[in-house]
Amino acid sequence: MKLKLTFFKFLLGCISLLIINTKFTSSLVAEEFLKVELNKEIKKGNFLIGLKQYLGGENDSFSKKRNINFKTDKGYLNLLASNGFKHKSKQINISWADMPMKNPKTIERIVFGPFASYESAKKQADRLKDKGLKTTVAYPKNWEVWIPFEDDLPEFELKNKIFRKIKNIQITPFLSSNNSVIKLEGPIYIYSEEEIKINGVNFGKNFYLIKDSYGTWTLVQKIGFDDYLAGVLPYEIGPSSPLEALKAQAVIARTWGIFNSHRFNMDKYHLCVSTQCQVYKPPKAKNKKVQEAIKATSNFILSYKKEPINAFYHGSSGGISARASESWQIQDFTYLNPIIDSSKSFNKNFKLPIDNESELNKFLDFDKGQFYGSNHSLFRWNKQISSGEIKEKLVKNKLIGINQDILDLNVIERGSSGRVTKLEIQINKINKSIVLVKDDIRRVLSFIPSNLFIINKLSDDLWLLKGGGFGHGVGLSQSGAIEMAELGFSYEQILNHYYRDAKLKKIEILSQ
Repeated sequence: MKLKLTFFKFLLGCISLLIINTKFTSSLVAEEFLKVELNKEIKKGNFLIGLKQYLGGENDSFSKKRNINFKTDKGYLNLLASNGFKHKSKQINISWADMPMKNPKTIERIVFGPFASYESAKKQADRLKDKGLKTTVAYPKNWEVWIPFEDDLPEFELKNKIFRKIKNIQITPFLSSNNSVIKLEGPIYIYSEEEIKINGVNFGKNFYLIKDSYGTWTLVQKIGFDDYLAGVLPYEIGPSSPLEALKAQAVIARTWGIFNSHRFNMDKYHLCVSTQCQVYKPPKAKNKKVQEAIKATSNFILSYKKEPINAFYHGSSGGISARASESWQIQDFTYLNPIIDSSKSFNKNFKLPIDNESELNKFLDFDKGQFYGSNHSLFRWNKQISSGEIKEKLVKNKLIGINQDILDLNVIERGSSGRVTKLEIQINKINKSIVLVKDDIRRVLSFIPSNLFIINKLSDDLWLLKGGGFGHGVGLSQSGAIEMAELGFSYEQILNHYYRDAKLKKIEILSQ
């Protein structure tokens, strides 16, 4: 009897140990899920995409009455929160509430910007770093550079402002379930084996809710490279594009995403879904040609010296591509130089650089049918702009006051592709003019399709801009790639045309 009792105690001990180990293992798994490690996800072949930003705040246009609904038609949803809470159900409702903080804190910083692009913001951040200052590139609404506020900071040449705010509330997520409300802490991980609908739209299977640097939250999707591209290609180059053009787009979209995967580091995700990154939308249905292009180029990127390149691309080059430094405040890249966007035999008609107005005028008047991508609607364009339209944009961007008027426009600098890199706007204030530089030209004067233009003054308050192309002009021209594919060029030849000296390389994915 004693022997049996001892054995029974031993068995109970084993069962208890098993339960403890199971709980411990489950806890470890949950902890692993909640780790947001950006570099590791890239090595595993995943992007973390900021689908919806500023959740719970004033600029939240996604939450319905400050509520987000996750639902699956089949299977179950799983939720893991950083405070150890776990939940499993067919439907999850998360709502936002403003909770008072026990210890309000004052936020102070010096803000530079806005900048038209991450590239220009990063350049300014690097300049400040060189002076020994701690910098952060942020995107609250536009690209900005932040440095911590200190009383003994030096005076700065660029426009900056002091940001001060007393933070006394905290936007907090709550799970609403079965007449109960449970407070959650982030990151919050929500996943399922099935497709998840978020506010009625199918998005995918793996999501985070992550607190950002502005006091709000971001809905982040974890998605494999190829699944991500299925939501990029239809909106960047179009699903009806020729197969070889789609293949070229797949390679450069993958490459661009990897190269630029650091731009939202401070908010714990890689990329956004707007034109500030690459346009991404969850595909409503699989497109066979898009899927074929992605599969044929799976894990291929463009590299230079064995590293991913900054694979810029745009809608239409207008017949000539640009250096990176013509469009942004950044260094040039060896693999991105101005090229005449046509056959090699035709290139002899023009000499680079085309950096004066007379040569550019001849170029814009040349038979456009000789260039790749000339079917684009903005390959050549003419735009009349009035002083009133210019004034409206300058006032909106707080560059002039409402009582100031526009007198004249002057190009004071061009890049080697003929693009305007400095535009002077004269105003009726003594010894004062506004000078817009590179990407700020199109950021402020958003009605201009590209910086490839010349100016003709028609009257005291009316100008004609004669130009070509759509977008920044750096790297691959999507309309050019489409025409090259229609002419029989392979995607490798298309990539070689736009990215000289770059090589196709297959990357290793750790999860495969």
